[in-house]
Amino acid sequence: MTVLRDGYDALLLDLDGTLYQGDLEVRGASEALSSGTQSLYYVTNNASRRPTEVAEHLTELGFDADESRVVTSAQSAARLLTENVGPGSAVLVVGTEALADEVRHVGLRPVRSFADSPVAVVQGHSPTTDWAILAEATLAIRSGAVWVAANLDSTYPTARGLVLGNGSMVAALRTATSRVPLVAGKPAAPLLEDAMRQSGSVRPLVVGDRLDTDIEGACTLGVDSLLVLTGVSTPLDVLRAAEQQHPTYLAAGLDALNASAENSRICEDSRWSVEFDGRDLVIESAAVSAESIDSIALLRAAAVGAWKFPDFDWIISTSPAVSAVVSGWSN
Repeated sequence: MTVLRDGYDALLLDLDGTLYQGDLEVRGASEALSSGTQSLYYVTNNASRRPTEVAEHLTELGFDADESRVVTSAQSAARLLTENVGPGSAVLVVGTEALADEVRHVGLRPVRSFADSPVAVVQGHSPTTDWAILAEATLAIRSGAVWVAANLDSTYPTARGLVLGNGSMVAALRTATSRVPLVAGKPAAPLLEDAMRQSGSVRPLVVGDRLDTDIEGACTLGVDSLLVLTGVSTPLDVLRAAEQQHPTYLAAGLDALNASAENSRICEDSRWSVEFDGRDLVIESAAVSAESIDSIALLRAAAVGAWKFPDFDWIISTSPAVSAVVSGWSN
């Protein structure tokens, strides 16, 4: 049987929420990736850790990973800097030493003070970012420095839940400077372009848990994507997704990679009729109980209707079983 992954020469895999959550593997993720001949590349918007550290974490969790197959937004941000400033230039780093290392690696000089005359600012996630370093960055940006953001993720996943991410810190500098940064990470193109270049892929599949980064990034590049519901994006997010955030495939988890592509493709499904009544999406089904309904398949079918009629209020059905399933999508 031809399975979903066999249509692609590389899997460009998101990390947080897709492969692991904090220090815990997403259930079944490493096993799902263990078969197949595709190259596995680990692509992360998180600029706070070195590729070696990312690879070590993945290996400890049971994934087949090494430094050469890790692509971070810090690396892509450093590349963007080299395209905009001269060799040896001073770059003010708002972020971890891992980000500063990438700046050094491309022949630039990381600094932490406006007094060092930086010609650029690079900003990535760090849990120790405070007012003092943001003030230094504000001075540099307002003085004309090139500004590169590793990513614009508004939130960052932790064991306790979502907290503010790099994008929230970027928003503070945007308010203070009235400037807009160049962006390296998903959904901007540079990070995924670097992953494709590094992997040598001509037909990659982007796999992730966030519509606004992983899936929109794939759409930016015009490549296929798989959204897994193991992290940030929810069924309601899928139904309300803007056109530039529509995944090719939708699944509960990564085991969908080893099943038929048609099992996960977002398309109309003969098991349900989905109509728009001018206000709501109306779904009808012959299924007799909520337990007999494949809720993810139903979500795929509902998404087709929702994307055709994005102004719908909600999803309704005369079938109590369908209503029982869709009522959970708002929770």
